[in-house]
Amino acid sequence: MAQQTIWQENFEVRSHETDFALRWKPAAILRVMEEITVHHSFHLGVDYYSLKEMNLAWILVRTKVRFYEFPSVGARIIAQTWPRGWQQKIFGMRDYSLANEKGKSVAHATTAWLLVNTKTRKFVKPETLSVSLPDNEGKFILDETLDKLTHPTGFSKEHVFEARYSSLDLMGHVNNTQYIDWLCDCFPVSFWRKYQFEWLQINYSNEVRPEESINIEMTELADQPGVFSAVATNLTNHLVAFEGQFAFKQAS
Repeated sequence: MAQQTIWQENFEVRSHETDFALRWKPAAILRVMEEITVHHSFHLGVDYYSLKEMNLAWILVRTKVRFYEFPSVGARIIAQTWPRGWQQKIFGMRDYSLANEKGKSVAHATTAWLLVNTKTRKFVKPETLSVSLPDNEGKFILDETLDKLTHPTGFSKEHVFEARYSSLDLMGHVNNTQYIDWLCDCFPVSFWRKYQFEWLQINYSNEVRPEESINIEMTELADQPGVFSAVATNLTNHLVAFEGQFAFKQAS
């Protein structure tokens, strides 16, 4: 089979993936991204099981998503993903495009990954891979960088969540998409009746293991109304689990 440098799959928005307003949940969009990543990685020979034999694994470290619409139950989605080479010699870049069956954009995303030794849990250089990945040079879905995030002092809200069975993945830690659900749960239902995500960036710092709890501190930026900053701290080891910044727009 010829190598597919750009991977495409079709999905349907399912009822359990939508909220009370029948909108596709943000975390469900990221789970589609995760699913097509798994399938494309298998096709390229760098999937979980292939890398496991080499004591390697991909770890998602940064994600930025721009949301254009949140389709309803039954909507058909065309999802594409492609690797985009390496940045700073260690970050494997991968982009995503989700559209409805008429071609209207649903979401665009760019992500950064590290290749990690599963025994030492330390990152390794791309040269460790025995497989060459397509770089799709110049095919940017977002003309934006995945920078480090800075935060204001004095967070105004705190929310605590615990890593239990439903939030864990095959790596034995909290799945990256679970953090999106937790961020959504930091806001009351009344908020989601009026607003929806416009964009979201998450920088993942340290894994959260079973039975560990995180405290999400959050505040709205004084100089950017509607833009929020968040830091999640692991209450067990006091390490930062993830950082986030995100903006909202009126719900449609």
